[in-house]
Amino acid sequence: MGRLDNKVAVITGASSGIGLASARRFAREGARVFMTGRRQHELDAAVADVGHGARGVQGDVASLADLDKLYDVVRAEVGRIDVLFANAGGGGFAALSDMTEDHYERTFATNVKGTLFTVQKALPLLVDGASVLLTGSTAATTGSPGFSVYGASKAAIRSFARNWILDLAPRRIRVNVLVPGATSTPGLHGLSSSEEARQSFVAMMEAQIPLGRMGTPDETAAAALFLASDESSFVNGSELFADGGQAQI
Repeated sequence: MGRLDNKVAVITGASSGIGLASARRFAREGARVFMTGRRQHELDAAVADVGHGARGVQGDVASLADLDKLYDVVRAEVGRIDVLFANAGGGGFAALSDMTEDHYERTFATNVKGTLFTVQKALPLLVDGASVLLTGSTAATTGSPGFSVYGASKAAIRSFARNWILDLAPRRIRVNVLVPGATSTPGLHGLSSSEEARQSFVAMMEAQIPLGRMGTPDETAAAALFLASDESSFVNGSELFADGGQAQI
């Protein structure tokens, strides 16, 4: 028996990193997994990796039309969602003095607008008692130079969860925030402009983590599985940190 047997799970931003690792775990635990990603080639490779009947639907969560397309597929093929993991997100560094309107709009379009409408448009498909996971960040609670817009966007995610558990209380839908710390993903490594810069960045991050290393996507996916499953049936509106202690000191 798997922990997600006969469940339908939708995971956005599932082509790589934490989303892909979570799709693998969810599928192995019995879920029928629907995965999204912006780049078709990468999404196709991820779906093949996950197997177990996983279904890929290409799209950008910042596009409401793409979200409608996703949920049209889910509605036609299975008609419900038991687990929704609004994981898609991203950002980059920019000092306050160098901030541009484009930097702000791209970050908030994906992280805030994308999360909001990923959840809102799923509401007709979510079963009563469903589990909704939002991907937060330690950047929402700790300051980092040049990361203020990203941090602010992830602080909005935390606020969403606190409010949505009240909006969704009549349907017993749980909403929790999964908070990764520094995790070895393509997105994080892509923040560096060169291999030398990447190594320096990784060393700096590891020095700030009590466990002395970065996390892996699979470690965060294990936390996602807990929040998705009935094992967390009385966990609601919370933040679950998978950060090696980074934001706890």
